[in-house]
Amino acid sequence: MKDDTCIFCKLAAGEIPSATIYEDQEFRVLLDLNPATRGHALILPKEHFMNIFEMPEEWAAKAFALAKRMSGKMKEVLGCDGFNIVQNNGAAAGQTVFHFHIHLIPRYEHDGAGINWPQGTLTEEEKTEILKSFQ
Repeated sequence: MKDDTCIFCKLAAGEIPSATIYEDQEFRVLLDLNPATRGHALILPKEHFMNIFEMPEEWAAKAFALAKRMSGKMKEVLGCDGFNIVQNNGAAAGQTVFHFHIHLIPRYEHDGAGINWPQGTLTEEEKTEILKSFQ
């Protein structure tokens, strides 16, 4: 299903011109218009899923398998020093466009692009509470 009001649906369908670096029946990979680094790309499914929680498992598996293949190819082509594969779900997690997508961010020494957070400490009490919740 496609959402006619979703810009990523339109990009994935080719209705809006983009710098496409890969396409198949289910996905389009294009260069991000607001890149964090040189070569930053997005994997977009051609079907509309707001986030990973709405996406069927087989689609998620294909999306992350594609992320692995594309990041390897991009590392080879771009000569980057590392790679971030980022996927946000929900506004609290930094998602700003509510169409599932994966960021492929090539990293270069001293590129200044950071994906950091302050490290916390897992207390024994918190660990026990979380582990109990999963039982």
